[in-house]
Amino acid sequence: MQRALSLVSLLVLGSAWTLQGAHILRETLTLTQEDFDLDRFMGKWYEVAVASTCPHYMQRKRGNPVIVALTLQHDVSDGNFTMMATTFRNGSCQQTSRNYGLTNTPGRFFYHVAKFGADVDSYVVHTNYDEYAMILQLSTEKQSGNTTTIVKLYGRTMDVSPAVSDNFKTLVRRHGMSDAAIIMNQNKGGCVPGEPVTDHATPQRGLPQVSPLHPQLQSLCTMKKFFETWTEASRIQTQT
Repeated sequence: MQRALSLVSLLVLGSAWTLQGAHILRETLTLTQEDFDLDRFMGKWYEVAVASTCPHYMQRKRGNPVIVALTLQHDVSDGNFTMMATTFRNGSCQQTSRNYGLTNTPGRFFYHVAKFGADVDSYVVHTNYDEYAMILQLSTEKQSGNTTTIVKLYGRTMDVSPAVSDNFKTLVRRHGMSDAAIIMNQNKGGCVPGEPVTDHATPQRGLPQVSPLHPQLQSLCTMKKFFETWTEASRIQTQT
């Protein structure tokens, strides 16, 4: 009887250790920059590279692998900050804005995508503020429970050093993706929102464009029906 009780105790302790270990592992993977300084993180950045576990996100990025100009501005009055993104898209220079909420953890932010019912947590994993920043984004769709991981590399300029690129690859691997999943965005120069442009990335000739907000998309990364339609349209155009 005593041996049985001892065995049960060991199993309980083992389970507790496993759960605690999993929690510690997740916290380690999402550890933010030590002594994170929000004010130093604000200002102008460029999104120079990205990798994601979301097939649609990667398909869309590969169709238009252009560096995105980012402007971050802290709103002291409401404790949040705004990210303004400017990039070439569909033959023009377009600009979007997103508000990020601050958390009790320095270097961790969040926003909600109402269309897909998804909560997104953003972590500044590494940064030296003057040269680069490595961002981890973890999103969860409430309805489906689907999770997505995105890792981004920001630079204060459109180029980063080989050492920074290597460290970014290491971070991508830590989150279950290979080097082949990394998209290095292309420098297409500056642009002014609303003005037409001629030097922009275009999708592969003869294939339909992939819109990030296509009406058939019912969730952030669950798009089997959409891609079956897209693939069939591509096959027909190729045959003709």
